[in-house]
Amino acid sequence: MKKIRNKINGWIALDKPYGMSSTQAVGKVRWLFNAEKAGHGGTLDPLASGLLPIALGEATKTVQWAMDGRKTYRFTAAWGAETSTDDLEGQVTAQSATRPSRNDIEAILSSFTGEILQAPPAFSAIKIDGERAYDLARAGEAPEMAERPVTIEALRLLGAASADHAEFEVVCGKGTYIRSLARDMGRKLGCLAHVSALRRVQVGGLAEVHMISLEKLEEMGHRGGIEGLQEALLPIETVLDGIPALAVVGNDAAKLRQGQKVLLRGASAPISEAAVLVRHGTDLVGIGEVSQGSLKIRRLFNL
Repeated sequence: MKKIRNKINGWIALDKPYGMSSTQAVGKVRWLFNAEKAGHGGTLDPLASGLLPIALGEATKTVQWAMDGRKTYRFTAAWGAETSTDDLEGQVTAQSATRPSRNDIEAILSSFTGEILQAPPAFSAIKIDGERAYDLARAGEAPEMAERPVTIEALRLLGAASADHAEFEVVCGKGTYIRSLARDMGRKLGCLAHVSALRRVQVGGLAEVHMISLEKLEEMGHRGGIEGLQEALLPIETVLDGIPALAVVGNDAAKLRQGQKVLLRGASAPISEAAVLVRHGTDLVGIGEVSQGSLKIRRLFNL
């Protein structure tokens, strides 16, 4: 007999523990909620901790906007060695006895701010001729990782616990690899580097204040069942704070739910908009697109 799952809709801002894969974390949260559908809004490596946005139910239709949002990381760069994976998981491939001073470090930060070119790590999910780079790297090949533009809004030095390590905070856009950033900073400083610790603390509209641990979720489920767990759910629209809201009235919501276009009226109505959050009163209808003054739903919420 097929197991009946719960219709749960919303986001969990999971504080993913070190050593757990994103897939394992999603599976655990889905199991706790016994949810119909689950997905995540941007992978975190097993050796990274922190904010893993997990979408449940209809929130899975907004994953794209979570992945496209700005992200904030705190990371530690270990000076003196490069590794095959640009983090602690790989083998050391080159070493240096040079160590940078605080002034040296601060002098290069502007070189890594704004739109920069960055080559992803060889051990990444980037596709090369249809194959994942990490599959090629594990097979002993040396995939050619082409540079591509990424945006780093802010990069600041938080401190240095020793001559061998420095801690940073970075605010960046989609597609930025922190492992590549540490590697490139090490090369710029002439000391080589890899990431020895990485923690994500913000993804779009989800921030550190929203984060909850697996242990806390398990405790809430044990104490209050599914009703207790729902206290940790964040609304679907939490990750959509970067797109404008648009209210529809009358029977326009019904037309949109049937796949029809709706002509927008009024002086303030948008003529063109790539994405809008459509509401009918307090109800969410979906994510729509406005073209030539007409609104059509791209992602319909079945709530």
